Amino acid sequence: MSLEPGSSGDYRYKATLHCTCTGHAFGAKIKPSWTFLHLQCLFHMLRYFTSGESHGEALVAFLSGLPAGLAVDQAFVDRELWRRQQGFGRGGRMKIETDRAHFLSGVHHGKTIGSPIAVMLENRDWQNWKESLPVETGDPAKHKRVASPRPGHADLAGALKYDFTEGRYVLERASARESAARVAIGALAKLLLRELGVEVLSHVVAVGAVSIADREIAWEQIEPLSHKDEVLLACADADAEQRMKEEVDKVLRTGDSVGGVFEVVAHNVPPGLGSYVQWDERLDALLAAAVMSLQAVKAVEIGSGIQAAHSPGSAVHDEIGYQSDSGFAGFTRTRNNAGGLEGGVSNGQEIRVRGYLKPISTLRRPLQSVDFATREPVKAAYERSDVCVVPAAGVAAEAMVALTLARCTLEKFGGDSMKEMKRNFQGYLEQLKNY
Repeated sequence: MSLEPGSSGDYRYKATLHCTCTGHAFGAKIKPSWTFLHLQCLFHMLRYFTSGESHGEALVAFLSGLPAGLAVDQAFVDRELWRRQQGFGRGGRMKIETDRAHFLSGVHHGKTIGSPIAVMLENRDWQNWKESLPVETGDPAKHKRVASPRPGHADLAGALKYDFTEGRYVLERASARESAARVAIGALAKLLLRELGVEVLSHVVAVGAVSIADREIAWEQIEPLSHKDEVLLACADADAEQRMKEEVDKVLRTGDSVGGVFEVVAHNVPPGLGSYVQWDERLDALLAAAVMSLQAVKAVEIGSGIQAAHSPGSAVHDEIGYQSDSGFAGFTRTRNNAGGLEGGVSNGQEIRVRGYLKPISTLRRPLQSVDFATREPVKAAYERSDVCVVPAAGVAAEAMVALTLARCTLEKFGGDSMKEMKRNFQGYLEQLKNY
């Protein structure tokens, strides 16, 4: 990309952008506020964003870049949305909403057509908020102010940033309700990855003080969790799950909340996704950012990263062997402390990413705060909320991991149609087989 001074107005630079795939050059006007990262986002093969508020009329997600010909399983997408709503410790909102994906564009006759996809999730709770949070001016007496910011929530920081006099608008967009839209398009990414034999699921490894985080749970134990029709805390260890439930019961009785740790596992991922050549192409960095972007996630770990920091190298690194009929290229590992990633590149092992979730910020016994208007000490605002969302956060993280892997898959194998992409992928598998 080359830059030249522009003519006038907001667009102060002209840019000549060179496509690395075709070699073609084309012009674009660049605002000074656009960073290099913004420019990169314009040219990812898979792009997505969401819109909507917690108590607004609907959530809408947009996904661009999926190849044509991908079969869209409506029942699968809706079940992913259902899974996000489950788990012991969820609040009253889950009794109101029954999320179902309504595709507005990009899908016809059950398949993607290569154009951008828009999907809408209706907020049934909107009926209770039409007068309190109208699009038009409405009656100010019916508005529901968030008069005091909640410690740990975005209320105060957001109000300061956007110059709001209270926290209602911050709550509406910062709410984890937004993650439902990500789960909807994440389900499409999962369907794409399934075509290549890749599966993405999660399980809970800790709730409060109860943890099974000291051992790796096999895929064969994780996979059945996704088929359950009743979800308690999505832990593969039944005894530990009961102790986790006791942790949630305890905070329910005291008006508190509890966090925990979930692990997302991507199974059968081929080596070679991501890259070590630039910092922003490293798959571990992309995954960490994707999972960290979820509401209430405060730390991300890949593989045994935390334990590795306190261990000698000989106890951490995964020794390499070779067995011609094993894996994608015959190379084997004695363990998977690296979490399937070395140098920012997938290495053929399962990718394992853990998210550390802080307790929910809204407490039934609120912490100390101040009134937005008077600055006088008051208790923080309370609004209907959950007590524990670790299983639900795991499902949302599955979506983010799937979207990230789908992006890297499309950037490596390309293809405007599923047939073309799968042909390219099969050629790569053959290359690995003959390595």
